[in-house]
Amino acid sequence: MPQLLQSSALNMAALPVPDLYIQIAQPETLLISGVSSALLGIIGTASWGPVDVPNLVGSVGQCREIFAGKRGWASNLNVAVDVTVHQGASQFCLVRVTDGSDKAAQASLGAAHITARYTGTAGNALVVSVARQSYRDGQFVLSVSHEELGSTAYTGADWKGLAKAVAEDTQSLVLIDITGDVAIAEAGSVQLAGGADGGEPAPDRFIGVAETRTGLYALTSQGCSVATLAGVGDAATMVPMLAFGRDEGIYMIAAGPQGETMAQAVQSKAAYGLWSHALKYMHGDWLWWNDDTLGLQLVSPALFAAGKLAALSPEQSGLNKPLAGIVGSQKNGLEATRFGYTLAELGKLIENGIDVICNPSPGGQYWAIRAGHNTSQNIAVQSDSYTRLTNYLARSLEGTMGQYVGSVINDSLFGNIRASILGFLSGLLSQGILGMTAGRLPYAVLCDSSNNPVARVATGYVQADVQVQYQGINEKFIINLQGGASVSVSTASGSV
Repeated sequence: MPQLLQSSALNMAALPVPDLYIQIAQPETLLISGVSSALLGIIGTASWGPVDVPNLVGSVGQCREIFAGKRGWASNLNVAVDVTVHQGASQFCLVRVTDGSDKAAQASLGAAHITARYTGTAGNALVVSVARQSYRDGQFVLSVSHEELGSTAYTGADWKGLAKAVAEDTQSLVLIDITGDVAIAEAGSVQLAGGADGGEPAPDRFIGVAETRTGLYALTSQGCSVATLAGVGDAATMVPMLAFGRDEGIYMIAAGPQGETMAQAVQSKAAYGLWSHALKYMHGDWLWWNDDTLGLQLVSPALFAAGKLAALSPEQSGLNKPLAGIVGSQKNGLEATRFGYTLAELGKLIENGIDVICNPSPGGQYWAIRAGHNTSQNIAVQSDSYTRLTNYLARSLEGTMGQYVGSVINDSLFGNIRASILGFLSGLLSQGILGMTAGRLPYAVLCDSSNNPVARVATGYVQADVQVQYQGINEKFIINLQGGASVSVSTASGSV
């Protein structure tokens, strides 16, 4: 009887019975799909929500549903998301941190002791009420409502039944403990109280602990391409930020403290040895943001830079890209058009691997990132585009090529590896992420017997050598102008 088998399930060396064997073979060439380059990780504070847990959101509204409303702290996650959304960012991985003194709101209603699911002052606005649903069936309805977090209703015959219904809801706003008679004597309502946000966390709390994946380390393996600490301006945090970004393939955006002088920035960068393509240091000239809820707020420049970079394709630099919503800076004050930096000052910052947001920009009277550089002193790797595109390519290959591990080493394997990588790079060329220069392809892949000798293959090694030429960034645009009545102009045919 003919047999239908998957190709990997057929042992061709053990077929004693004459028959028809049909193998279903998968495509030999593995297609590589590029990873997301738009996910922005932000570590900050909030008045509600889980602590040290990464949460994926796509808008200000979704952020509010998880972390409640805005609060006038520079590290507030809702403010951070609002700022970055205005720069074009649309995908976020958010982590809430606290200083440890935060408390959950509580109240009692009948035999039930009610506690807010999460700590923070937002829990003080929770209203819990219980009412009889019907005198006929003896059921009661427990309603939990919050102006920003929404409302939910649960049914049960007594407090035990209501508590069970609440416990089964993993998204419930409250937790219930029964302390007495489970019977519900009468209807009632109560508003929770006693919730507290605690104080502003110390800078090292935003970094967290790697072993327990708290703070920044909660972003481990979350797929972020850019990340920052909301409202943190401590150069000491940049050391672990740099290491984390290098290990995870994330472009880390940091900022100096409010009112930082150029001398302080240069000294801090040198003192902590911040020379790496994995970190971007924004000068501590914080920016004024006119928030729709809180009014004028002083916001870290790292948030504006991170939001813009997350919105850009990975081959792009942040240089000269307009930033939205800025009404002033510490150096400029609220006079947005007043020139805040001389060319000498800009030169000193840029030469030391420190970027800055200022107005005007090369393209006109608007706020923009002025250098588009990371903290590396190597001119070949100091552009934003180098960090982002290198991380993008490495993470895309990492996410797919591992499926070739365990395959038999032969010419077919070499060919499949080449085809997979070449197909991926060809796709990037058609998307404009890579570009041709002088008609030459910007990539080459070598994986055959020339770089995989028999002696090396025999020990289980396979090597693919991939070269990719990035597109340069126009940083110094020079126009040679010659004018005058005596100038002789030669016009090529078709140029007019």
